Amino acid sequence: MHLSSIALAFLCTALAWPALAADNGAGQGRSDELADLSIEELATIQVTSVSKKPERLLDAPASVFVITADDIRRAGAQSLPEALRLAPALHVAQRSSYGYAISARGMNGSSNSAPNKLLVMIDGRSVYAPLFSGVFWDMQDVMLEDVERIEVISGPGGTLWGVNAVNGVINITTRSAQATQGGLAVLRGASDGVDAAFRQGGRSRDVDWRVYGKALRRWRSETDDGGRLNDAWRQAQLGFRADWARASDTFSVNGSVFHGDLEQPEPGEISVSGTALRLGDIDTEGASLTARWERALDDGGRFSVQAYLDHAKRVVPPTFTESLQIADVQFQHTLPAWGSHNLVWGANLRHSWDEVENSEVIAFLPAKTEQTWSSLFAQDEIALHPDLSLTLGARVERNDYTGNEFLPTARLSWRLAPRHALWTALSRTVRAPTRLDADAFIPGRPPYLLRGGPRVRSEVARVFEVGYRGQPLTDLSLSATVFHNDYDHLRTQEIDPSRTFITFDSLMEGQATGIEMWSSYQLSRAWRMSAGFTALHERLRLKPGSNDVAGPGTAGKDPEHTLQLRSHYAFDDRRELEVGLRKVAALENPAVPGYWALDARFGWRVAPGVEVSVVGQNLNGSHAEYGAAGAREEIDRRVGVKLVWSL
Repeated sequence: MHLSSIALAFLCTALAWPALAADNGAGQGRSDELADLSIEELATIQVTSVSKKPERLLDAPASVFVITADDIRRAGAQSLPEALRLAPALHVAQRSSYGYAISARGMNGSSNSAPNKLLVMIDGRSVYAPLFSGVFWDMQDVMLEDVERIEVISGPGGTLWGVNAVNGVINITTRSAQATQGGLAVLRGASDGVDAAFRQGGRSRDVDWRVYGKALRRWRSETDDGGRLNDAWRQAQLGFRADWARASDTFSVNGSVFHGDLEQPEPGEISVSGTALRLGDIDTEGASLTARWERALDDGGRFSVQAYLDHAKRVVPPTFTESLQIADVQFQHTLPAWGSHNLVWGANLRHSWDEVENSEVIAFLPAKTEQTWSSLFAQDEIALHPDLSLTLGARVERNDYTGNEFLPTARLSWRLAPRHALWTALSRTVRAPTRLDADAFIPGRPPYLLRGGPRVRSEVARVFEVGYRGQPLTDLSLSATVFHNDYDHLRTQEIDPSRTFITFDSLMEGQATGIEMWSSYQLSRAWRMSAGFTALHERLRLKPGSNDVAGPGTAGKDPEHTLQLRSHYAFDDRRELEVGLRKVAALENPAVPGYWALDARFGWRVAPGVEVSVVGQNLNGSHAEYGAAGAREEIDRRVGVKLVWSL
């Protein structure tokens, strides 16, 4: 029997097993706590990423998917990208043991660049790289056992979060120190590597605190042609958090340091102007410190101040070394309700010190620079009727390359019934140029050199959305969103008339239209199933004057559709089974076949405070997800065992 047939048979058995177990009484005696949140309670989860203030998920006028701590644990995710696979609207494509291309609503990579239209934050700290507006996912390793929830917003978020929040926002929130008291030890061994982590929490006087440390090692993987990929990865991290309160004031401080060593997945050397240069291991390091103060005002309003310092260094021999320091201060004031108005406003100031050590392969001119981003935003939620609200907001943000950018939004929410809501939105957002767009220069002999473009403009997206969120049945939740994006000034690579160099410009436009939907159904107190589906159609075209024939092929980096099915069953208060099935359509540029992936996790609480789980990924066989044939990673079958011990 073919392996895929075995996998599908296993899936059918796994999905049917809970029903058989229920018939045999295996689910009897299960505690109410194992039901976790009911479908109705899930709709009332408090989210903050849509309006920058707590609101029920059902009331949020945006496409939002919440990944809870239980979701992450049940799926057996071992990294943030693996956890993000749980969000149906995200396309998560693995390129190596540590490299990922992650996007929402398309644009999963543009001309010679990683995905750059998705804003990612960890406890309010932006982790996008000003060098190219993307995310180095290997440098964003967190202890998943400390994550409280991940809010994934599909669509524009520029009004509240600024430039680069074009196609989505990922807001990762960790648990308070009060919620992580005592000790925790985590050990994992698998066919792809090993992990170890610890955490200790306590209370000193009025201050709750925790410290943690973790280390990981990933083995080399295989390429799709059977060779070995130089992508081994080692990393260690230490961190802390402290929380305390005084009357109406709350304070929080957290920080971390890490160091990593990564092999480069490309061939062992590259040739530049006839000279062979060997590729060395990538060396990474970073440190961050974030402080937040929030006060509840007597009149019902609130204000908060957050500041953070961030240091990151990435050594990529023989191409470049970047050392980046960022200082960021944010202020927000939520005014007390005034008639039918609920107003929130704020300001943000961000400054970076960026230094690049240039090489024969690539240079950034100037090599050392400072940049400043400043912004002011306001958003008003107006109650037009008890069941109808209008949200109007705008942000003005200034950057050093294109000056002031205007980011407005208008959102209308209509509560059809207590458990049904419709919403629609019109927004304008941008991706501002980065050093890669404006300052990059690739040395070499004619006929072609590549250099940053003095004519590069901000990439603009005008977005229309309409969505539904509700509970058609008591035990069934459903969310569906249709969207249309109009893009302008997308980046292109233009051959100069002298035919001596290529320069970046902004001579491409296009549209993206699609639908994203997901649902969850509580079949019984012990059994829950969920599903997600996306469909996307992109059309990109060159504007007059462009000769970048490869630009429109960017649309080929995105699948036309994805499908996700998940089943969770708790046999009793000690044993649970999670089964997940993902389908991703083929990519065209470069060509990557479509694939199915079957994952499963069985967890067993063998004693109070001790849980053992067995996790299998890609049980139906290996597949590729991203990259050119012959050098891309073949995502192989993985099996591992994890021990979590609460002390």
